[in-house]
Amino acid sequence: MTPAAIISKVWSFCTTLRDDGVSYGDYLEQLTYLIFLKMADEYSRPPYNRKVGIPTEYNWQSLKPMRGAELEVHYVTLLRELGNKPGMLGQIFTKAQNKIQDPAKLYRLIDMVNETQWVTMGADVKGDIYEGLLEKNAEDTKSGAGQYFTPRALIRAMVECVRPEPGKTIADPACGTGGFFLAAYDFLVAAHRLDKTQKAFLKHETFFGNEIVAGTRRLALMNMFLHNIGEIDGESMVSSNDALVADSGQRFDYVLANPPFGKKSSMSFTNEEGEQEKDDLTYNRQDFWATTSNKQLNFVQHIRTMLKTTGRAAVVVPDNVLFEGGAGETVRKKLLETTELHTILRLPTGIFYANGVKANVLFFDNRAASKEPWTKEVWYYDYRTNIHHTLKKKPLRFADLQEFIACYNPENRQARKELWSEQDNPEGRWRRFGYEQIIGRDKTSLDIFWLKDKSLADLDNLPEPDVLAGEIIDNLEAGLNSFREIAAALT
Repeated sequence: MTPAAIISKVWSFCTTLRDDGVSYGDYLEQLTYLIFLKMADEYSRPPYNRKVGIPTEYNWQSLKPMRGAELEVHYVTLLRELGNKPGMLGQIFTKAQNKIQDPAKLYRLIDMVNETQWVTMGADVKGDIYEGLLEKNAEDTKSGAGQYFTPRALIRAMVECVRPEPGKTIADPACGTGGFFLAAYDFLVAAHRLDKTQKAFLKHETFFGNEIVAGTRRLALMNMFLHNIGEIDGESMVSSNDALVADSGQRFDYVLANPPFGKKSSMSFTNEEGEQEKDDLTYNRQDFWATTSNKQLNFVQHIRTMLKTTGRAAVVVPDNVLFEGGAGETVRKKLLETTELHTILRLPTGIFYANGVKANVLFFDNRAASKEPWTKEVWYYDYRTNIHHTLKKKPLRFADLQEFIACYNPENRQARKELWSEQDNPEGRWRRFGYEQIIGRDKTSLDIFWLKDKSLADLDNLPEPDVLAGEIIDNLEAGLNSFREIAAALT
């Protein structure tokens, strides 16, 4: 079968199962289990002859002859047993459940996967199939999967700016489905002629992630594996540990991340009356500048800890990280002092699957201890004011961020030039602010804007009604989310 035919078949069967109430996420999980088993079977045969740790009674061949209720019972047992295995095998099948209740359709899915030789298929084709399903799953807003999916155009732009080099490590403490890893992998392969040693390092030793949601971690591992990262019988590159609990002691050359949205970390417990309650989580860590239950501020502090003294980071954060007082002010001051926080990209609404998100990308380089603050100036690119995106009609494209990448000037940051000029170009989106200007602001706020919102002044130049309605909804959602957090804190 041609790659296009395989993709078409995978999609058409997904539609068939949707009629039975099987979501994209459920379909994606079942496909993950079955493709993994089929590839393990292919690897166990010549010319590979690898032992991948799957017992004969639960391998791919054990599924093929079965039908009806017998198949369903065996499949459920297989999922449970493989979830207890070590390494990547156990991580793929952790908490695995059969979501396809019709044994006839399960058999058809097995048959479809069996028709394809997955090991010899190009990584690009396998990756395209899987990434396409991940994006469809993210669009299914009811499932909440969108919170684990960062727009690929934004990820690619961040990687283009950071420009990772071969032989160096890349981490993401909240890796979702692995988008940053794949973009970094593609960049390294395209930008460098890698030798044998560098290729081996890229495949086995470059990437380290954390993802506490078992289903999302499974998708990340499979996504990476299908893109030729890691080994079917190797150890998991994605830990199930909560990255914020403790400093692992590992240090990395790059951290690329979009930590989960939502301000507070909390844990559920049962009180003496048998009722469920939530308690805010604070992480008491010696390496943190401030103790807070604000998850976003904790991730910023943790990412700084993860970096080598020469390490570099690009992190998506919501607006509250830029202006919140108390712990927020402490974290911002320390970040400016101990790292070189050189660039902030202000993002528009309408690009994330989570509604009402106002976010930014912080680019900072770690530095050794010093009496003088490392940050001398912060460059801002305002890609929010008068910018209108929607997920369906006008999604964010990589081309939309080309001007930002050019302004960022990844090959020679010292040669940056402002686009903004008070006299000549007051509409310029690229502007520099000195350390003294920022440290003198109330609460050391990094929440800086200078462009005029044209929709407030020019009623003849308003966006299309559907775009305007979408922005109003986004703003209302953002306000509601803030009120929910306040209400939760008061209960």
